[in-house]
Amino acid sequence: MKFRGKIVDTNCIHHFSNVVNTISKLVKTCIMRITEDKVFFILSERVNDGGAQIWCELPQSHFFDEFAMEGVSAESNEIYLEVAPDLLVRSLRTAHSAKWVKVKLTKKNFPCLTIEVDLPSGSVHQRLVIHDIPVSVVARKHWPDFTEPEMPRFDVSIAMPQMRLLKNVVDKMKNLSNYVSLSANNSGEMKVSVETDMASISTHFQNLFNPSWNKDNTQTQAPMSQDRDPQEFATSRVDIRRFAQFLNSQQVNPDRVICNVVHHRMLHFFLLHDDVSLQYFLPVVSR
Repeated sequence: MKFRGKIVDTNCIHHFSNVVNTISKLVKTCIMRITEDKVFFILSERVNDGGAQIWCELPQSHFFDEFAMEGVSAESNEIYLEVAPDLLVRSLRTAHSAKWVKVKLTKKNFPCLTIEVDLPSGSVHQRLVIHDIPVSVVARKHWPDFTEPEMPRFDVSIAMPQMRLLKNVVDKMKNLSNYVSLSANNSGEMKVSVETDMASISTHFQNLFNPSWNKDNTQTQAPMSQDRDPQEFATSRVDIRRFAQFLNSQQVNPDRVICNVVHHRMLHFFLLHDDVSLQYFLPVVSR
Protein backbone atom coordinates (compact mmCIF):
# COMPACT_ATOMS: atom_id res chain seq x y z
CA MET A 1 0.00 0.00 0.00
CA LYS A 2 1.15 3.50 -0.82
CA PHE A 3 -0.29 6.96 -0.29
CA ARG A 4 1.14 10.41 -0.85
CA GLY A 5 -0.66 13.73 -1.17
CA LYS A 6 0.57 17.32 -1.33
CA ILE A 7 -1.44 20.49 -0.67
CA VAL A 8 0.04 23.77 -1.87
CA ASP A 9 -2.83 26.26 -1.93
CA THR A 10 -3.05 28.10 1.40
CA ASN A 11 -6.86 28.16 1.38
CA CYS A 12 -6.96 24.40 0.78
CA ILE A 13 -4.53 23.82 3.66
CA HIS A 14 -6.75 25.85 5.99
CA HIS A 15 -9.92 24.19 4.71
CA PHE A 16 -8.50 20.68 5.11
CA SER A 17 -7.40 21.60 8.65
CA ASN A 18 -10.90 22.88 9.47
CA VAL A 19 -12.51 19.65 8.23
CA VAL A 20 -10.17 17.54 10.36
CA ASN A 21 -10.78 19.88 13.31
CA THR A 22 -14.54 19.39 12.93
CA ILE A 23 -14.14 15.60 12.96
CA SER A 24 -11.83 15.74 15.99
CA LYS A 25 -14.51 17.54 18.02
CA LEU A 26 -16.97 14.71 17.31
CA VAL A 27 -14.85 11.56 17.73
CA LYS A 28 -11.67 10.32 19.39
CA THR A 29 -10.86 7.83 16.65
CA CYS A 30 -12.24 7.31 13.17
CA ILE A 31 -11.56 5.51 9.93
CA MET A 32 -9.73 7.41 7.20
CA ARG A 33 -10.59 5.80 3.89
CA ILE A 34 -8.47 6.69 0.87
CA THR A 35 -9.55 5.98 -2.70
CA GLU A 36 -8.35 7.22 -6.08
CA ASP A 37 -10.70 10.19 -6.13
CA LYS A 38 -11.81 10.81 -2.52
CA VAL A 39 -10.74 10.87 1.10
CA PHE A 40 -13.32 9.86 3.72
CA PHE A 41 -13.59 10.18 7.50
CA ILE A 42 -15.96 7.59 8.93
CA LEU A 43 -17.42 6.73 12.32
CA SER A 44 -19.72 3.72 12.45
CA GLU A 45 -21.14 2.97 15.89
CA ARG A 46 -24.11 0.69 16.41
CA VAL A 47 -27.14 2.95 16.02
CA ASN A 48 -29.36 0.39 17.75
CA ASP A 49 -27.14 0.74 20.83
CA GLY A 50 -27.43 4.52 20.81
CA GLY A 51 -24.28 5.16 18.81
CA ALA A 52 -23.82 7.93 16.26
CA GLN A 53 -22.57 7.62 12.70
CA ILE A 54 -20.48 10.05 10.66
CA TRP A 55 -19.76 10.02 6.95
CA CYS A 56 -17.54 12.83 5.63
CA GLU A 57 -16.18 12.84 2.11
CA LEU A 58 -13.69 15.14 0.41
CA PRO A 59 -12.93 15.05 -3.33
CA GLN A 60 -9.15 14.83 -3.42
CA SER A 61 -8.87 16.99 -6.57
CA HIS A 62 -10.32 19.97 -4.64
CA PHE A 63 -7.61 19.80 -1.98
CA PHE A 64 -4.50 18.05 -3.25
CA ASP A 65 -2.17 19.37 -5.95
CA GLU A 66 -0.44 15.99 -6.03
CA PHE A 67 -2.14 12.73 -5.13
CA ALA A 68 -0.96 9.15 -5.59
CA MET A 69 -2.15 5.95 -3.94
CA GLU A 70 -2.02 2.20 -4.35
CA GLY A 71 -4.52 0.14 -2.38
CA VAL A 72 -4.26 -3.39 -1.08
CA SER A 73 -4.75 -4.79 -4.60
CA ALA A 74 -5.77 -3.80 -8.12
CA GLU A 75 -9.29 -5.11 -7.41
CA SER A 76 -9.54 -3.41 -4.01
CA ASN A 77 -7.71 -0.18 -4.70
CA GLU A 78 -8.48 1.44 -1.34
CA ILE A 79 -6.79 2.04 2.00
CA TYR A 80 -8.55 2.03 5.38
CA LEU A 81 -6.70 3.48 8.38
CA GLU A 82 -7.81 3.92 11.97
CA VAL A 83 -6.55 7.31 13.10
CA ALA A 84 -6.97 9.76 15.97
CA PRO A 85 -8.10 13.01 14.27
CA ASP A 86 -6.93 15.08 17.24
CA LEU A 87 -3.34 14.08 16.43
CA LEU A 88 -3.92 15.22 12.84
CA VAL A 89 -5.20 18.55 14.13
CA ARG A 90 -2.10 19.06 16.30
CA SER A 91 0.24 18.32 13.41
CA LEU A 92 -1.62 20.73 11.10
CA ARG A 93 -1.46 23.63 13.58
CA THR A 94 2.05 24.35 12.37
CA ALA A 95 0.74 24.66 8.80
CA HIS A 96 -0.95 28.04 9.28
CA SER A 97 1.64 29.81 7.11
CA ALA A 98 3.06 26.77 5.32
CA LYS A 99 4.31 26.79 1.73
CA TRP A 100 2.97 23.27 1.35
CA VAL A 101 1.84 20.24 3.35
CA LYS A 102 2.53 16.61 2.45
CA VAL A 103 0.62 13.65 3.87
CA LYS A 104 2.23 10.23 3.41
CA LEU A 105 1.61 6.69 4.59
CA THR A 106 4.94 5.49 6.00
CA LYS A 107 6.25 2.65 8.10
CA LYS A 108 8.64 3.45 10.92
CA ASN A 109 8.48 0.90 13.74
CA PHE A 110 4.74 0.96 13.06
CA PRO A 111 2.42 2.33 10.34
CA CYS A 112 2.24 6.14 10.36
CA LEU A 113 0.66 9.03 8.60
CA THR A 114 3.62 11.34 8.20
CA ILE A 115 2.81 15.03 7.92
CA GLU A 116 5.53 17.23 6.41
CA VAL A 117 5.08 20.99 6.68
CA ASP A 118 7.33 23.37 4.76
CA LEU A 119 7.44 26.66 6.65
CA PRO A 120 8.63 30.03 5.29
CA SER A 121 12.29 30.76 6.01
CA GLY A 122 14.25 34.00 5.96
CA SER A 123 17.32 32.16 4.70
CA VAL A 124 18.19 29.74 1.90
CA HIS A 125 17.67 26.82 4.28
CA GLN A 126 14.39 24.91 4.31
CA ARG A 127 12.34 24.81 7.51
CA LEU A 128 10.66 21.41 7.45
CA VAL A 129 8.49 20.18 10.34
CA ILE A 130 7.68 16.46 10.36
CA HIS A 131 4.99 14.73 12.44
CA ASP A 132 4.56 10.94 12.59
CA ILE A 133 1.01 9.94 13.56
CA PRO A 134 0.51 6.27 14.51
CA VAL A 135 -2.30 4.56 12.59
CA SER A 136 -3.74 1.06 12.39
CA VAL A 137 -4.34 -0.53 9.00
CA VAL A 138 -7.86 -1.97 8.82
CA ALA A 139 -7.94 -5.49 7.41
CA ARG A 140 -9.89 -6.07 4.20
CA LYS A 141 -12.41 -8.34 5.97
CA HIS A 142 -13.55 -5.42 8.13
CA TRP A 143 -14.19 -2.98 5.27
CA PRO A 144 -17.92 -3.83 5.02
CA ASP A 145 -18.32 -2.37 8.54
CA PHE A 146 -17.56 1.08 7.10
CA THR A 147 -19.88 1.40 4.10
CA GLU A 148 -21.86 4.59 3.55
CA PRO A 149 -25.04 4.63 5.67
CA GLU A 150 -28.25 4.73 3.69
CA MET A 151 -30.20 7.97 3.65
CA PRO A 152 -33.11 7.25 6.04
CA ARG A 153 -36.73 7.46 4.95
CA PHE A 154 -37.38 10.71 6.78
CA ASP A 155 -40.72 12.32 7.61
CA VAL A 156 -39.59 15.95 7.41
CA SER A 157 -36.57 17.63 5.81
CA ILE A 158 -35.77 21.17 6.88
CA ALA A 159 -32.89 23.64 6.63
CA MET A 160 -31.48 24.45 10.05
CA PRO A 161 -31.57 27.99 11.43
CA GLN A 162 -28.31 29.86 11.93
CA MET A 163 -25.97 27.40 13.65
CA ARG A 164 -24.54 29.95 16.09
CA LEU A 165 -28.01 30.92 17.29
CA LEU A 166 -29.09 27.30 17.68
CA LYS A 167 -25.86 26.45 19.50
CA ASN A 168 -26.49 29.19 22.06
CA VAL A 169 -30.01 27.89 22.67
CA VAL A 170 -28.92 24.27 23.12
CA ASP A 171 -25.93 25.18 25.30
CA LYS A 172 -28.33 26.82 27.77
CA MET A 173 -30.80 23.93 27.60
CA LYS A 174 -28.17 21.27 28.39
CA ASN A 175 -27.93 22.70 31.92
CA LEU A 176 -31.58 21.73 32.41
CA SER A 177 -31.86 18.24 30.91
CA ASN A 178 -29.90 15.34 29.44
CA TYR A 179 -32.25 15.13 26.48
CA VAL A 180 -33.60 17.48 23.84
CA SER A 181 -36.49 17.05 21.42
CA LEU A 182 -36.20 18.48 17.94
CA SER A 183 -39.47 18.82 16.02
CA ALA A 184 -40.08 20.09 12.50
CA ASN A 185 -42.85 20.18 9.91
CA ASN A 186 -43.19 20.81 6.20
CA SER A 187 -44.32 24.39 6.75
CA GLY A 188 -40.85 25.65 7.62
CA GLU A 189 -41.27 25.42 11.38
CA MET A 190 -38.85 23.92 13.89
CA LYS A 191 -38.87 23.79 17.65
CA VAL A 192 -36.25 22.66 20.13
CA SER A 193 -37.52 21.72 23.57
CA VAL A 194 -36.55 20.20 26.91
CA GLU A 195 -38.72 18.98 29.74
CA THR A 196 -37.99 18.89 33.44
CA ASP A 197 -40.11 18.02 36.46
CA MET A 198 -40.70 21.72 36.96
CA ALA A 199 -41.10 23.12 33.45
CA SER A 200 -41.24 22.57 29.72
CA ILE A 201 -39.11 24.97 27.67
CA SER A 202 -39.24 25.40 23.88
CA THR A 203 -37.61 27.66 21.31
CA HIS A 204 -39.45 28.07 18.01
CA PHE A 205 -38.06 28.90 14.57
CA GLN A 206 -40.21 29.88 11.60
CA ASN A 207 -39.88 30.60 7.88
CA LEU A 208 -37.25 27.90 7.37
CA PHE A 209 -36.73 26.18 4.03
CA ASN A 210 -38.06 22.66 3.35
CA PRO A 211 -35.88 21.09 0.64
CA SER A 212 -37.17 18.47 -1.75
CA TRP A 213 -35.24 15.34 -2.65
CA ASN A 214 -34.99 13.20 -5.75
CA LYS A 215 -34.87 9.42 -5.62
CA ASP A 216 -31.06 9.57 -5.80
CA ASN A 217 -31.03 11.72 -2.62
CA THR A 218 -30.06 14.90 -4.45
CA GLN A 219 -31.95 18.09 -3.76
CA THR A 220 -34.41 19.72 -6.11
CA GLN A 221 -35.97 23.14 -6.03
CA ALA A 222 -39.46 21.84 -6.74
CA PRO A 223 -42.12 22.24 -4.04
CA MET A 224 -42.42 19.25 -1.77
CA SER A 225 -45.41 16.98 -2.14
CA GLN A 226 -45.95 15.10 1.12
CA ASP A 227 -48.74 12.76 2.14
CA ARG A 228 -48.51 14.05 5.69
CA ASP A 229 -50.17 17.26 6.85
CA PRO A 230 -47.67 20.13 6.31
CA GLN A 231 -48.51 21.43 9.80
CA GLU A 232 -47.84 18.07 11.48
CA PHE A 233 -44.58 17.88 13.42
CA ALA A 234 -42.15 14.99 13.31
CA THR A 235 -40.12 14.65 16.50
CA SER A 236 -37.01 12.86 17.72
CA ARG A 237 -35.62 12.98 21.25
CA VAL A 238 -31.82 12.72 21.40
CA ASP A 239 -28.91 13.06 23.79
CA ILE A 240 -28.51 16.82 24.28
CA ARG A 241 -24.75 16.63 24.85
CA ARG A 242 -24.21 14.82 21.55
CA PHE A 243 -26.39 17.38 19.80
CA ALA A 244 -24.50 20.26 21.44
CA GLN A 245 -21.21 18.59 20.51
CA PHE A 246 -22.31 18.47 16.88
CA LEU A 247 -23.33 22.15 16.90
CA ASN A 248 -20.06 23.20 18.58
CA SER A 249 -17.89 21.17 16.21
CA GLN A 250 -18.50 23.11 13.03
CA GLN A 251 -15.37 24.67 11.55
CA VAL A 252 -16.11 24.38 7.81
CA ASN A 253 -18.75 27.14 7.52
CA PRO A 254 -21.19 25.00 5.51
CA ASP A 255 -23.40 26.62 2.90
CA ARG A 256 -26.42 24.89 4.37
CA VAL A 257 -27.21 22.36 7.10
CA ILE A 258 -30.20 20.12 6.45
CA CYS A 259 -31.93 18.19 9.23
CA ASN A 260 -33.97 15.13 8.24
CA VAL A 261 -36.29 13.99 11.02
CA VAL A 262 -37.27 10.32 11.19
CA HIS A 263 -40.19 10.42 13.62
CA HIS A 264 -39.24 8.85 16.97
CA ARG A 265 -36.19 7.16 15.40
CA MET A 266 -33.38 9.44 14.26
CA LEU A 267 -32.05 12.86 13.35
CA HIS A 268 -29.97 12.93 10.18
CA PHE A 269 -27.87 16.04 9.60
CA PHE A 270 -26.47 16.83 6.17
CA LEU A 271 -23.80 19.55 5.97
CA LEU A 272 -23.34 20.85 2.45
CA HIS A 273 -20.35 22.75 1.11
CA ASP A 274 -19.03 23.18 -2.42
CA ASP A 275 -16.26 20.63 -1.81
CA VAL A 276 -17.21 18.83 1.42
CA SER A 277 -20.22 16.85 2.53
CA LEU A 278 -20.70 15.56 6.05
CA GLN A 279 -23.53 13.38 7.32
CA TYR A 280 -24.22 12.87 11.02
CA PHE A 281 -26.73 10.28 12.21
CA LEU A 282 -28.01 10.71 15.76
CA PRO A 283 -30.45 8.05 17.05
CA VAL A 284 -33.21 8.71 19.56
CA VAL A 285 -32.88 7.84 23.21
CA SER A 286 -35.67 5.98 24.99
CA ARG A 287 -37.37 7.46 27.99
